[in-house]
Amino acid sequence: MPTASKLALASQYAKAEGMMTTSRTNDPTPAYQALVLTLLIIVYTFNFLDRQIIGILSIPIQKELGLSDTQLGLMRGLSFALFYATLGVPIALLADRFNRTWIMTIALALWSAMTALCGLAQNFWQLFIARLMVGVGEAGGVAPAYSLLSDYFPADRRGRAMAAYSFGIPIGSAVGIIFGGVIATLLDWRWAFIIVGILGVLLAPLFKLLMREPVRGRYDPPGAEISPAPLSEVMRVLTKKPSFWTLSLGAASSSMMGYGLFAWLPAYFVRSWGEDLKSAMSWLPDWMVPVGAGPLLFAGYFYGTIVLVGGLIGIWLGGQLGDRFGARDKGAYALVPALAFLATTPFFVLGVLSDSILISFLVFLIPTALGLAWLGPVLAAFQGIVPANMRATASAVFLLINNLVGIGLGDLLLGIMSDSLSAQFGAESLRYSILGGTVFYLLAAALLFVSSRLLEKDWVRIDDPSLKADTP
Repeated sequence: MPTASKLALASQYAKAEGMMTTSRTNDPTPAYQALVLTLLIIVYTFNFLDRQIIGILSIPIQKELGLSDTQLGLMRGLSFALFYATLGVPIALLADRFNRTWIMTIALALWSAMTALCGLAQNFWQLFIARLMVGVGEAGGVAPAYSLLSDYFPADRRGRAMAAYSFGIPIGSAVGIIFGGVIATLLDWRWAFIIVGILGVLLAPLFKLLMREPVRGRYDPPGAEISPAPLSEVMRVLTKKPSFWTLSLGAASSSMMGYGLFAWLPAYFVRSWGEDLKSAMSWLPDWMVPVGAGPLLFAGYFYGTIVLVGGLIGIWLGGQLGDRFGARDKGAYALVPALAFLATTPFFVLGVLSDSILISFLVFLIPTALGLAWLGPVLAAFQGIVPANMRATASAVFLLINNLVGIGLGDLLLGIMSDSLSAQFGAESLRYSILGGTVFYLLAAALLFVSSRLLEKDWVRIDDPSLKADTP
């Protein structure tokens, strides 16, 4: 680029930055930003609590309803993913046009009520339909939150904000696993669904009372388009952003393993370690262990601790590293998680094949952290490659791909592999099913390496040509 052109472009960016600084006199206070982030984390925690509690409860559900591993995969994964993924796009179109806080409030109340309804199911199909309706509600809970965060936090803090928001994943998953195990031990699996569902319904009005709808596009360059974009316009922009598709497919590949592990590892620990879990968790205080507690409860504590500790560390480090290196090179938002995915496989192999439950616990912490490190940087990248008026819709298109493939197929494929290996390995079939699933992390790493070469070009700039209407 000629020197004069470089100087002109630099002047343009400096002018825009100055105008953006001036326009931020009405920015939210740090205290209110912290409140917003806390509220969104709590709602996301309930999102994953209601979504993942079925992982630990599958053990008594399978026994009572007489389900195969394949049926469990269908009920936990595909039933939830069908409407969760497909309804996300039309709901996100509404979020790009109307009040996002109202959309999230209604979604929270609906998925929580349907979670409670799961506790009344008497057979496979009733539980399948109830889980399907949980997915309907949760379809409105994530894409609007991404859009809200982009209007409450500037671009240079967005990776960390997205990472902090994603804390809801390990917190909600860990609480769901532990709480589900405790309630199933003290009462039964039905009451676990009912209690967490009612708590979510009670949270919905409090969320609406405290969460304000922000100015849309607050931190975008002056003159950026904020009027809602039609779906055709969103798809036109996305087709010119190859990084969107490689990021989406990479995330979906990792989610096949990620969601599969959330669903199957509690059962794996019970089947493979059984009574050894009690000795491994002997450090628990007496008040946390009811009299007569079996492997189900200890598996909940065991895996819940792994998810909580490993997940929080991995998500936070991913967001920090993404923002740090992404300030110099936007490709880092994909390169950081690519390297993390590449490193997961040897640790999973060591953890699954270990004959020591202590070594298995310590080793599983590492790939759990590495497997969730993508959330902050990749979600920030999605917000950076599209303009403010289509962020919720573009996020929903990503979630459609990620969840239909990740949730819909990951859980199911691990269940099918486990059933097909049961004749050869018996109760240990799930161990080798999980080992086979690690290939999805390697595929995710390859796709994100490709994304790292594309992001710098696809990032939204003041003069981004992909945002201009096509001319004949």
